[in-house]
Amino acid sequence: MTTREKAHKLLDELPESEIEPVVDFIASRTEDPMIRWLDSRPEEDEEISAEEEAAVQEARDEVAAGAPLIPFDDIKREFGYDAK
Repeated sequence: MTTREKAHKLLDELPESEIEPVVDFIASRTEDPMIRWLDSRPEEDEEISAEEEAAVQEARDEVAAGAPLIPFDDIKREFGYDAK
């Protein structure tokens, strides 16, 4: 039995009430190439420096104070990534 066949069999055995979260998870893994790429990256294991932590806090403070946010689609376009 192939892995795909096993997956189909397991899905067929799930109660109807548990299928939707599985479908949502699979869709989230396959719909956006950027998400797939990010998920394939190794987990960060480097320590965060005090300077980096301060920069993050500064950004959080700016957002809390009402600084304008840039939509993710605008950022992707700026860096030449457009999945559509």
